[in-house]
Amino acid sequence: MTATARPESRPDLLGVAAQRRRTGLWLLALTIGLVLTGVAAVGSGAVGIPPTTVARIIGHHLVGLPAEVTWTPPQEAIVWQVRLPRVLLGMLVGAGLAACGVALQAMVRNVLADPYLLGINSGASSGAAAAILFGVGAGFGQYALSTSAFLGALGASLLVFLIARSGGRVTSIRLLLSGVAVGYALYATTSFLIFASGSAEGARSVMFWLLGSLGLARWNALLLVAAVVLGATIGYLTVVGRRLDVLAIGDETAQTLGVSPDRFRLRLLVLVSLSVGVLVSAAGSIGFVGLVVPHLARRIVGAPHVRVVPVAALLGAILLVWADVLARVLLAPQEIPIGIITALLGAPFLLVLIRRLHA
Repeated sequence: MTATARPESRPDLLGVAAQRRRTGLWLLALTIGLVLTGVAAVGSGAVGIPPTTVARIIGHHLVGLPAEVTWTPPQEAIVWQVRLPRVLLGMLVGAGLAACGVALQAMVRNVLADPYLLGINSGASSGAAAAILFGVGAGFGQYALSTSAFLGALGASLLVFLIARSGGRVTSIRLLLSGVAVGYALYATTSFLIFASGSAEGARSVMFWLLGSLGLARWNALLLVAAVVLGATIGYLTVVGRRLDVLAIGDETAQTLGVSPDRFRLRLLVLVSLSVGVLVSAAGSIGFVGLVVPHLARRIVGAPHVRVVPVAALLGAILLVWADVLARVLLAPQEIPIGIITALLGAPFLLVLIRRLHA
């Protein structure tokens, strides 16, 4: 009997296997980079702490190793009570804004869209201004500011949805225009609240919050809620990545392939609104992350959203943590609002993107 010829392996004409390997390598490299970034960021500040000491302190609190304490109590307090919650919140906010930016750009089919395009940021700002200037939500105690900002963001999202659906269909252009209109109206509301309060210190606090800060990060329920919401958001967007590909092409193509664009767009609107609302209530307004990072991720791993979403989340986390480090050390001991740093980093990239789009 003659031996059966072994079939030759089918060539990877479309490069799918190579793309998967490349994505896997990037995910691994970015994950390692995120861990190293976290350790370096926790040790950076007005009081520098060596990375080895940071790693030992974190390991001691998490797993009890090393058992012997070789660091000072002030170092332990700085690392565990002050900087580690701040770095973790920065990772959560950066990853969440980047992932929501990916979803929003597919949802409205506009490469210059960002998570604040739907008026969520303006709604949160109005809620935060009402809490800071007039004590709205004081019954929530230490969570008064975050709760008021979240309720404002939720109200803005609901208003955008009602306006966009008034014509019967929630199309991308309706969402875009409704978000811009509601955003301007709520921005004017925030400005009116600042003017009506007559408090210079309160106005300064509102402006600092509007520019973003991770200074409120603590080991509390807000950090846990942000982690749960982020995990659910990234998980869902990764699972529905192929639907995002279809939606980004156009509504007609989506309907042909069995995806209801209106229903899917509504689910994405609810998800993005809740996620951005939680993130903004925890850290204030931080721009450019949701606009810039999705484009970086696409240049690294291509256009399919199943690959773009996790890569963008890791990039966003790394970018925002380093932006926060710069905000803490550039004018130490004074802290710069983190939104200023992200704007200075993101604006040049946006100019380059506009030139390429024009070309």
